[in-house]
Amino acid sequence: MGFSKEEISKSRRFWSSLWRGIKTVFVLFTMFVSFLLVSAPIFLAVADALLPSALLHRLSAPANLSSHLTNYDFRHSLIDIPLISIVRSAVILCVYGLCDGPKLSRGPYLMITMICSVSSLIYVSLKAAFVFGEPANGDGGGSYFRAAEVALFLCSSVLAIGHIVVAYRTSCRERRKLLVFKIDIEAVSACKNVYPRYQKILQQERLK
Repeated sequence: MGFSKEEISKSRRFWSSLWRGIKTVFVLFTMFVSFLLVSAPIFLAVADALLPSALLHRLSAPANLSSHLTNYDFRHSLIDIPLISIVRSAVILCVYGLCDGPKLSRGPYLMITMICSVSSLIYVSLKAAFVFGEPANGDGGGSYFRAAEVALFLCSSVLAIGHIVVAYRTSCRERRKLLVFKIDIEAVSACKNVYPRYQKILQQERLK
């Protein structure tokens, strides 16, 4: 028993609507991913400022910043890890906001990001050698506290490396944009130079 024309038409409309919906979702997903990639330096800076602070809050008892700084000890205190992350993300975000295309491509953004990230990595690695060289302390006193400390150091280190990767990719993207813009400018300039000559040749042919 065959299908009627009305059923075939409904089926076609259904599959056509479904295909349009899939294409719309794909376009929206592509736009969202593109937005994340373009805004990666901002999102990473925000994550760098928030995540280490949140991990430290889970590690230590509630206390204000002045109390942490008063009782600071390089071998035991962990307050300097989120502070370094906050300062690092603030500096990188300010430089990113002040730089335009050419400066993002091969200017201070990539250089300052690498300096901040590498210096913070060296500091965190040096501090980790002192912190993990002694027995674990804290309320848990056991594997949970030590795992949380490892997570804090790893989070700061991974975010520092992430800043370098994002800055390098941003620099490459801006260089590609400048290259395309340069090609477009050269093409427009060539057309401007050729077009008057073409008009002159046409006028000479008409006079003949």
